[in-house]
Amino acid sequence: MKAADLVVTPTHLRFLGRQFPRTIGRGGFTNRKVEGDGATPRGVHRIVGMLYRPDRIAQPADWAVPIRPGDLWSDDVRDVDYNMMVRVPHAFSHEDLRRADPMYDVVIITDWNWPYAVKGRGSAIFIHQWRGKGRPTAGCVALSRAHLHWIAPQIKHNTRLVIA
Repeated sequence: MKAADLVVTPTHLRFLGRQFPRTIGRGGFTNRKVEGDGATPRGVHRIVGMLYRPDRIAQPADWAVPIRPGDLWSDDVRDVDYNMMVRVPHAFSHEDLRRADPMYDVVIITDWNWPYAVKGRGSAIFIHQWRGKGRPTAGCVALSRAHLHWIAPQIKHNTRLVIA
């Protein structure tokens, strides 16, 4: 592991010498991720993108991309664009990236099952704002708003998410 890695341990997330409370998927950690299992996949995952809500926050990093109205993420294994960002109208099951709540005001995208998704292996492992301390995600890693907003601008091209 490198000092610049985001390291998820059984109790916290470690980054740049600091520790942050975190939540993970309701299914705990797994070595065999499947769509809908609610688990967080172990492994070393590259950070491949960052999205943010420009109507709510300033750009957190110069490479972050704004979330526009109509931006979605496909989570339907029948979709040719499974585990990819898509736009409305979209006939398949998807997640709205422009949420009413602040959970996706900043979204850090990992390379889990991307860019060439294996259908059924699980879509989108993001790092995003939590619903509350101890409240699990659908498989993502989540942090408090303050910690996420501190971490986001510190991420560099070689930062990885390491889930031990």
